[in-house]
Amino acid sequence: MDIKITARHFKPDESLRDYARDAVAKLERYYDGIVRSEIILSIEGTRNSLKIAEIRLAVYGTLLKAVEKSAKYTVSVDAAIVKLERQLKKYKSKLHKKAKSEVRRIQAKD
Repeated sequence: MDIKITARHFKPDESLRDYARDAVAKLERYYDGIVRSEIILSIEGTRNSLKIAEIRLAVYGTLLKAVEKSAKYTVSVDAAIVKLERQLKKYKSKLHKKAKSEVRRIQAKD
């Protein structure tokens, strides 16, 4: 999986980059068909600013996206990962249902 990290309006330290990269890499345990991922980290506001983590996953045939805001980047990344886990599980179950219905349709023709 290709992982791209973009930071808007700041330069992230290496530990934050590694944390986000490792978190996204763990998503492959739910679905191994992830082609590309993009992590966008940004700040909203000046004082007591919100840290925003937006993660986009390109899987075969669709794009999954999660955006989260919180006081810390690690919390935002974790919350976005939880959302993407749910989306990946749902996507994978839809693929399995579609494949099963195709098999049944083919068997019915025979």
